[in-house]
Order: sequence, then C-alpha cells, then structure tokens
Amino acid sequence: MSTAVDNAAISLDNVTKRFGNVQALRGVEFSVERGQIYGFLGPNGAGKTTTIRVLTGFIKADGGDARVLGLDVWGGSVDIKRRLGFLPDTISFGRGLTGEALLAHMARLRGIRGTPPMQRELLDRLELADAALKRNVKGYSTGMAKKLGLVQAMQHNPELLIMDEPTESLDPLMRQVMFALFHELQARGTTIFMSSHVLADVEEICERVALIRAGRIVRTGVVDDLRADQARMMQVTLRDPASELIVNGARIVERDGASARLAIEGDINDVLRSLANHDLVDLVYEHLSLDELFLSYYRGEEEAAPRLGEAGAAAHD
Repeated sequence: MSTAVDNAAISLDNVTKRFGNVQALRGVEFSVERGQIYGFLGPNGAGKTTTIRVLTGFIKADGGDARVLGLDVWGGSVDIKRRLGFLPDTISFGRGLTGEALLAHMARLRGIRGTPPMQRELLDRLELADAALKRNVKGYSTGMAKKLGLVQAMQHNPELLIMDEPTESLDPLMRQVMFALFHELQARGTTIFMSSHVLADVEEICERVALIRAGRIVRTGVVDDLRADQARMMQVTLRDPASELIVNGARIVERDGASARLAIEGDINDVLRSLANHDLVDLVYEHLSLDELFLSYYRGEEEAAPRLGEAGAAAHD
C-alpha cells in the first residue's frame, strides 16, 4: 500500500460486490484526500449506497481493497466507527427512545462519556429545542428526524463524515446552516464525503466529485475539469429567420426559424468571429451546469451533447 493511499481519508481499489445475480459494484476505484469535501453522484441503482455501506463496514465487499482513515474497512471497523460520523439515506429510529436518549446512546457507542463536544452547538444551530429532545423520536417529522441524524453524525467532531443524501428533507435555511457547519468542520481538518442527487448542492459545496454508473466509476475530478471536455451551449436568435447560419467552432444541434441552439466544441473566439458576420437579435451563452454534465454521462450514447433546458436528477440508490 502506497503512502499516498495510506494518508487518504478514503481509498477504494477494484472493489466488487454482488447480490445474488446482481453485480452492484464492478471494480470501483477512487480516493478522497484528507480535508476535502467530496461529492458522489449516480442515478438509481448505480451503486452509491452500496459503496457507502462498504465504506462504513455494514456490508463486506467481495473483492478489492477498501480503506478508511488508513484502516481496512472490515478489519478496522470498530476503530473506524469511533472516528467516523455517518448519516444514512433513510433515517429510522428504534421505538421507545427520546431524542436525548438516542444522542446519548450514539455517544456511548463511540466511547464518549458525558456530553459530546459539539452537541450543544449543533442543537442550537439546527434548531432542535430541548422540548423536542424529550419527545419520543417516533413522533418526529421527517425534517426533525434528519436534523437529529445530523447531530448524532457530527456531535463528536469526527475525522470523517460520510453523508448519504444529507440535504433530503431539509428546508433551504437549514441546508445553508448545514453547509456552513461542513465548512467549519473542514477548517478543523474533517473530511466530508457526501452522496446526493441534488446536483446544485454538490456544485455549491464539493471540491471534487466522482460519477458512478452501473457499479463503475465513469469520471472523477474537479467539477470545472469535468466540464472542460463537454460541449458548451449557446442560443442565438437571428433577425431574419430565413438567413443561413454558418458558425466555425460550433455545431448547430437545433434550428427553429430564427432561433438556433449551438454546441460549442472549438475555440469560443472562432465562434464569436463567425457570429459577428450574422445579424443577431439575441445571444445567450450558458456555463455548463452540473445537471447537464451529469446527464451527458448517463443519457443514451446516441445523444452526443447536453442540451439546454433539459432537467434531470438521479434518484436515490
């Protein structure tokens, strides 16, 4: 094992997992450096949650090497869980526990006696009142349950946070509070690995991302780098609907009278020089969004380029 891998917060090398006739993971490989906020994207059934369950030691991989905080995820599971904060995609609490009792129980499982160091601050900032903590968790709303799940995951100031769909069920204000907490934890040295189908969240907070499809990692990198090899889109409106449109450095993917959609595949300066030869009414140039980037990797191969206006979000794994 190389020093670089040993020092990584998360590293997976050729990890495989099969459930009966379904090959869920097919040689998954990526690594997350310590102190990063890392996004993990994929559509329904791609392998996101299976990968997270391997990383957290809830299931054992069939093959390959998976390490968290330098330790084998299976052999070092007990030590990892003490140093890890984990939020599952679905929050489910046992019967008979109050919110207060659940937080105390989770702290004891990590070997903490007394109140965990971040608990009070988290309760205040996520607006979980003492009265709510004394109630049975079975009576919590979905949003309250998510807040309690976030508190238990972060209250012990973990070295690594693994979050499966952390913004689900949070209102916009709480989403921003959570992101602020993530940045503060990162400043203290915490690594954050988050799975999400809310692509705007990943684009806003993550430094690097991995895209998984059908159990394989199809791309990893900085969001801007992932955009670099994708066609950028431009919408132009001509004054004369019947005029010919020739644009160097761009492909016309759609033409409807005076309006045309261009996929820019060459130098933007060549495109602008060509357009200067036409009488335009309007021009709209959109920076490729993560939504479009995501769709460009997952749509059918017959569709060569992302299109403006298409909406899409992957469902839960």
